[in-house]
Amino acid sequence: MMSNQTITLGDFELTALSDGTYVGDGGAFFGVVPKVLWQRKVKPDDMNRIKVSCNAVLVRTGKHTVLIEAGIGNKLPEKTKSFFLPELKLMESLAASGTRREEIDVVINSHLHFDHCGWNTIYENGVAVPNFPNAKYYAPKGEWEHGSLQLERDRVSYISDNYDPLIRTGQMQLLGGELQEIIPGISVQAWPGHTRNMWAVFVRSAGKTACYISDLIPTTWHLEPTWVMAYDLFPLEAIENRKKYYERAIPEQWLTMFTHDPDVPWAYIMRQDGKISFQRV
Repeated sequence: MMSNQTITLGDFELTALSDGTYVGDGGAFFGVVPKVLWQRKVKPDDMNRIKVSCNAVLVRTGKHTVLIEAGIGNKLPEKTKSFFLPELKLMESLAASGTRREEIDVVINSHLHFDHCGWNTIYENGVAVPNFPNAKYYAPKGEWEHGSLQLERDRVSYISDNYDPLIRTGQMQLLGGELQEIIPGISVQAWPGHTRNMWAVFVRSAGKTACYISDLIPTTWHLEPTWVMAYDLFPLEAIENRKKYYERAIPEQWLTMFTHDPDVPWAYIMRQDGKISFQRV
């Protein structure tokens, strides 16, 4: 697991957290991109698996302590864990940042796939309870509605105990996809492609912008617009929205935060020799 990195963004402090690594099928992560191409970026093992991570971001604004994304968590069935081999390190990473879970007052889930909201809740005596007891949680309403349908294509991605208990008590608020501010300086907006309602999370302070773009651009290996995942429900929209993202992120120098990159939690995206590349922070 990469160690926590902390930077300043205007008046805010950002710390990259990690739930550790897990393994995923290389073909699934790169869709129709031929293996002969994608293996130049990341080497698969003898089972064609690649090691990726679940990255989260802690934002300290001076008034609020915000957690963007909540990793895989510890509620996966044993069979599923045997496929993905998750390390489940987010609570350890949070503690290393000097933050207690009781200090988190806002949790934002970009979408509700199990690897993005797993630590929202934990089991106590077989019942899912809030892992961040003093936090207000936010997630996309359309994402919850889609997950509740339990469609054959992606029902395995949704574990209702990660969010339904919070919704029932009112601790989680479901919001639409239009651009809206959660707290001063942090806003969310739907950026379709991976799912219909997945959010990008924008952090803005003193003229600086960072964006947790989530699974629209999951790693630095996926910067090429057409390198979309087999997991993306709307691949053509993912391509167009990546282009739209670059149209602003590059000239305005947004810090882009990557959700599944095991080595680069954030970077500045640029065009170099006609190609999309990145500069480490």
